[in-house]
Amino acid sequence: MTWDDTVAASHEVQVVVPAPGRDPVRVPIWVVTVGADLYVRSWKGDAGVWYKRARRYGTGAIVAGGTERAVRFTPVADPALEEAIDAAFRAKYGSSEYTEAMINPPAAGTTMRLDEVR
Repeated sequence: MTWDDTVAASHEVQVVVPAPGRDPVRVPIWVVTVGADLYVRSWKGDAGVWYKRARRYGTGAIVAGGTERAVRFTPVADPALEEAIDAAFRAKYGSSEYTEAMINPPAAGTTMRLDEVR
């Protein structure tokens, strides 16, 4: 199983986002796959500290299966892809108020693709 498969299979991963002169923010988040790519969203929308840092600095890490890997956060702004990501959240996490929170604003506007930094 590859690291990407471990992340994709995880119910929850930890996102770690540093900032110059500050301690890293460590937050548990959900992650889904569409095609071969991994995607995350900020449950708190633009107010999420990890999300603000990810947007500003573009890099951080994901911890899954006991392994931490450096990632680059790439914002997503493609409506068709956003719909596929919504469907991936529903398929993976089922129908619940938490899933609904992840596929509607403010979370829906914060989609980031995770690209492993090698």
